[in-house]
Amino acid sequence: MFSKRRRLVIFLLFLAGIINYMDRSALSIAAPAVSADLGLSPSEMGLVFSSFFFGYAIFNFIGGYMSDRAGPHRIFSLSMLVWSAFCAFTGMAAGFVSMLLIRIGFGVGEGPFSATANKMVSNWFPRREAGSAIGIANAGTPLGGAIAGPLVGFCVVQFGWRVSFFVVAAIGFIWLLFWLFLASNDPQKDPRVTVDERAEIAADRPAPVVRGSDGVGLGTYLKNPVVLATAFAFFGYNYILFFFLTWFPSYLTNARGLSLHDMSLVTVIPWILGCIGLLGSGFLTDFIYKRTGNALFSRKIVLTVCLGIAAVSIILAGFMTTATSAVTLVAITVFALYLTGAIYWAIVQDVVPGHYVGGVGGFVHGLANTAGIIGPAVTGFIVQGTGSFTSAFILAGGIAVLGVIAVLVFVRAPREQAA
Repeated sequence: MFSKRRRLVIFLLFLAGIINYMDRSALSIAAPAVSADLGLSPSEMGLVFSSFFFGYAIFNFIGGYMSDRAGPHRIFSLSMLVWSAFCAFTGMAAGFVSMLLIRIGFGVGEGPFSATANKMVSNWFPRREAGSAIGIANAGTPLGGAIAGPLVGFCVVQFGWRVSFFVVAAIGFIWLLFWLFLASNDPQKDPRVTVDERAEIAADRPAPVVRGSDGVGLGTYLKNPVVLATAFAFFGYNYILFFFLTWFPSYLTNARGLSLHDMSLVTVIPWILGCIGLLGSGFLTDFIYKRTGNALFSRKIVLTVCLGIAAVSIILAGFMTTATSAVTLVAITVFALYLTGAIYWAIVQDVVPGHYVGGVGGFVHGLANTAGIIGPAVTGFIVQGTGSFTSAFILAGGIAVLGVIAVLVFVRAPREQAA
């Protein structure tokens, strides 16, 4: 499988994913205590959840763009430093306005994460391993969500919600020390990488399949239908994900009557299945690619089937009347959703040359993460206006269905597009 040096890089990215979602999930787990302490209404809490994504979506693109120019190792280091600092600042929030500003800064720090990780994979891995490597790197994120439940829940119960943010922030600072000394931007310039490994990576690079890909600028890729359809499907993925990430814990406590302790344990189940799904995502698409020799087909079949299953499951979850049935369907949703998690990034690597992977990946991720700006706030107003979560579940699934349709229609190789 992966060489010793590539294993180290992917392991560090995997750990970074755990920390990323521990930090990000902390507020949703602590939300009942935070809203009670700071006196926040459901609509205000929805705006707090959404504020994170204003900074996050913008810096998805900026971070990816800068990783093409300054190198992913440097940008990732700065990203971890900033988001860990703002995670600690969250524990110092005094009210609605300060929480909004802190969460925007937190989003700025986390924004470069995924596009920069994808750039690292593009630099360090041959094409035949790209999907698997992306899946492993991203598999840390749901595991972080799983860990955050009991860890943050314990800290909130034992020490108060503010301490929980200081604890998870400290973990990020510790990881940063290892990253600074053990990873690098480019294996071709790293003296710790063997000559044989450098040759292996260089010999198996993606051949761009976007029409007119030779000698064109970044803007050409940003306007391509394949890229835009992928971004829209990613939007549907994120709408469901952020609905789960931000509001599902509150749904379990407010609508299904679970205690904070029970809720923090129950939310582990979907996250564990999500971790398995993300690990399987990359290996599944790489397996299909090796059997068919068609990269886009292998990405497309996994994305459409699994995102479709996630859409149906989340809609059905909205009609459940017990915590057990709702958690079961949401667990299926998260598993199927995360089976597509590596696919969006693999498509970017398939359709654009390496020197634009960061920028295009950041652009796709930025568009997709406008779901984080819109979704949590819309959900907050739906819940406050209707007194129920059902419509919010249906809306999340419907948007994902539209993403599936976009991929079926527009994600095609150049010859298919011309036909």
